[in-house]
Amino acid sequence: MQIRSVLRLTTAPAAMAAALTLSMACAEAAPVDSPSPTPRHSVDRQTRAVGLVDVKSVVADAVLDLRYATTDNFVGERLYPPDARCLVHESMAPGLRTAAQKLRAGGQTLVFWDCYRPHSVQQKMFQKVPDPAWVAAPGPYSTSHETGRSVDVTLAVRSPGCTAPRKIGNLCRVDMGTDFDSFTPRANAYATQGVSAPAQAARARLRQAMADGGLTVYSGEWWHFDGPGADVRRPIVDVPLV
Repeated sequence: MQIRSVLRLTTAPAAMAAALTLSMACAEAAPVDSPSPTPRHSVDRQTRAVGLVDVKSVVADAVLDLRYATTDNFVGERLYPPDARCLVHESMAPGLRTAAQKLRAGGQTLVFWDCYRPHSVQQKMFQKVPDPAWVAAPGPYSTSHETGRSVDVTLAVRSPGCTAPRKIGNLCRVDMGTDFDSFTPRANAYATQGVSAPAQAARARLRQAMADGGLTVYSGEWWHFDGPGADVRRPIVDVPLV
């Protein structure tokens, strides 16, 4: 609250001195404005109860490019709310923090394409592409993305010559050989045919940083990484993304 003096400093000198003294005392007592604190990326009780946290509370400079919150995905429709958050299980936090730190040292930033994925969305995806090699078949349980224990990520850097399709904010997505959800052999994590040497090197840097954090790449998709217990079948999780 801002304190405004109601004293008029147009009276006799003694009154002026008293008013000035009071004004200075108020100024000293009033709190000094400080820069706005970093937003707290808190989650609601239901989300917290299943161990999910906002990835921005783990990796502050994480870039979100949640494709399923747009129509730019293999389903061709928005599957998440446009203001969806990237939620991950708390067990992934140390690994993601380590990976981001390693990449940051080399001028690279983690970009998140997908994190926790509701079971109903997984069902819709499998209806669109009923091939377990590309889309996990949903069952009466949750694993991987459905428990927030897997993430889909790529890299971004500062690049003055960045082309429009790869721009994301003030950064530029690194050429990794394919885009997200490319259902082709080139999407294989260790693919060489049709993948340039720089793209292979970029994938290797991403894999190494994630591995340093204890996160494992899925061999069929260079962008998909699993955290501890990602393959364990658990009760279906259903929490809001906003």
